[in-house]
Amino acid sequence: MAVTLRDVAHRAQVSVRTVSNVVSGYEHVSAKMRQRVLRAIDELGYIPNPVARTLRTGKTGLLSLVVPEIDVPYFSQLAREVIDAAAHLGFQVMIDQTGHDHERERQLLRGGGRRNLFDGMLFAPLATRDELRDVDPATSSPLILLGEHVFDGRFDHVAIDNVVAAHDATSHLLDRGRTRVAAIGAQPKETYATPLQRTEGFRKALRERGLAPVHTLERTAAHYGRSDGYAAATSLLRGSPRPDAIFCYSDLLAMGAIRAVFDAGLNVPEDVAVIGIDDIEEGRYSRPSLSTVSLDTPFIARTAVSRLAARIEDPSLPAEEFIAPHTLITRESTETR
Repeated sequence: MAVTLRDVAHRAQVSVRTVSNVVSGYEHVSAKMRQRVLRAIDELGYIPNPVARTLRTGKTGLLSLVVPEIDVPYFSQLAREVIDAAAHLGFQVMIDQTGHDHERERQLLRGGGRRNLFDGMLFAPLATRDELRDVDPATSSPLILLGEHVFDGRFDHVAIDNVVAAHDATSHLLDRGRTRVAAIGAQPKETYATPLQRTEGFRKALRERGLAPVHTLERTAAHYGRSDGYAAATSLLRGSPRPDAIFCYSDLLAMGAIRAVFDAGLNVPEDVAVIGIDDIEEGRYSRPSLSTVSLDTPFIARTAVSRLAARIEDPSLPAEEFIAPHTLITRESTETR
């Protein structure tokens, strides 16, 4: 038989209302009384009824995290960090993926019949500015955007500086004496910010060294997976001029590119240096280990969740942008012995 509030109240020798106040997080309960109730809850194994809490407070204690692909290592890590940060603030997280489907993104942004399930949403897919323009901050559920967007003052935004990150990665290759630096990851059919900003940073670094961007050294990628990186790098290595370094817009692209270099009978980094962005665990243990731009995923998760919690409490807060730090990490894929 399920333990009830009344059972807890009897064990703690307090009123049912006092137990309810403690479970609801009501502030005006003495520390001594709160400890007594919490001890009784632990002893009896009481589990609060989320339906009752929703009826009582109007909040479900649930957050939604929306990502393009949960099996991409970066988004898996982000999800783990978000779950931990949310739990620390008393929230649970439900995860959804869009599979790069823009119509699916529109449906999730509009809320549909799921809006009342969640107190707020952390949104990390590839929605364009036009899709976001259809969402009214005044009437939508609390929403935090993670990466991929240009801050327009309407929604809170947590991201990295993609221009600087790409610039740092490209500059690292140029500092190693590479002069035919290629790039993999542009997505001309998309209008979201990340690939555009990383292309900007890549070209900026070249121009600062007096090198004009070479169109034949740039390759698009439909997605940021290993196979996309492999195909793009294979194409680059068959072309002219052949690159002596490749900047990839994600670590998974870079992992595929490294394999393509070896399959072409060349070596990394002696013939072609390779660098990515994300700092996924796979890259730390590959051979050669992957140079990368490491993103502070815990910072992104903590900042996004705490900001969402604040917005749930006060929807009138002005929108802000938060830029996470990043770090260039050099490993074997760019460092010749």
